[in-house]
Amino acid sequence: MKAAKHILMFFLFCVTLMACGKKEKKQNQSPSQTETKAASSETITTINLTASDAMQFNKNKIEVNAGEKVRLTLTHTGKMPKTVMGHNFVLLKKGVDLTDFGTEAATATDSEFIPNDGDDVIVHTKLIGGGESTTIEFNAPESGIYDFLCSFPGHFAIMKGKFIVK
Repeated sequence: MKAAKHILMFFLFCVTLMACGKKEKKQNQSPSQTETKAASSETITTINLTASDAMQFNKNKIEVNAGEKVRLTLTHTGKMPKTVMGHNFVLLKKGVDLTDFGTEAATATDSEFIPNDGDDVIVHTKLIGGGESTTIEFNAPESGIYDFLCSFPGHFAIMKGKFIVK
């Protein structure tokens, strides 16, 4: 059964990759923008992350400070619907194996590809399709290096990165 799941994942990945068309140039991290809320003087680090029909995030590294407020906006720059080319941002807890999580996520269709009631997840966005965006706010976890990914079936193989907390 596990072998069949891996074969299905590989097949979905190949089909999705072929449907993507041209590849966009992948960019490394651009620095986070920091803004100050006028009313409370609370500093919020704003992260603008994009995802495309070519199965790519525009950043593969995000850096923040421990405990600070983070506002992350994910924008799907493509045109495909979320049923075909859905994207999300999932920040995993320390020690969670990215490949195991991504493989298990592929079968979690009832929870937008977030398995195990989100026990392995610090925070995630909703699943979005082409032209949509979603924003979440959260406090950065303790110092360390965390993995982030898109948990749509097959995407985690290339839509992943490091969330570095100083």
